[in-house]
Amino acid sequence: MKIEESNITETNDYRVIIYPASRPFTPKESKMITEKLYDFLATWAAHGKPLSSSFKIEKNQFIVVCVDEEKEVASGCSIDSLGGVMRELDQEFSLGLFDRMKASFVENGEIKTMKLQDFRKGLREGTISTQIEVFDFSKNTYIAFLSDFLLPLNKSWAGAYIS
Repeated sequence: MKIEESNITETNDYRVIIYPASRPFTPKESKMITEKLYDFLATWAAHGKPLSSSFKIEKNQFIVVCVDEEKEVASGCSIDSLGGVMRELDQEFSLGLFDRMKASFVENGEIKTMKLQDFRKGLREGTISTQIEVFDFSKNTYIAFLSDFLLPLNKSWAGAYIS
């Protein structure tokens, strides 16, 4: 049986919250993170109304949570409860999920994460190639995540660090 090409375009642009770890997850950590988030998201609600949500572990280092806000908007309290679960995971495994002063990039096919000041210094001194791709954790919609999560250095937020 032949599957015909679909002309259907995904129109939902889910809200995305990205939690970047400072290092890859071990298999045990991935399993425990998956179990904890699966259990949490199954009961996640805003003002008593269930949130349609999902998550994935991207590149074995980044936790990406999606919420379909066309069905129900995630309120401040519901976002806080997600943050609480993520803080628990962060403390349990020392993941650095809330450290925003870091840069993650791909160099020679390998994901590297370092302190932002060391990243800038490496670019300035030439110890980090300008031919890298950089992750952008500020993406807050699924479409932006799909198209702009990983960009060449010169097209990324970090392009400002090169001349």
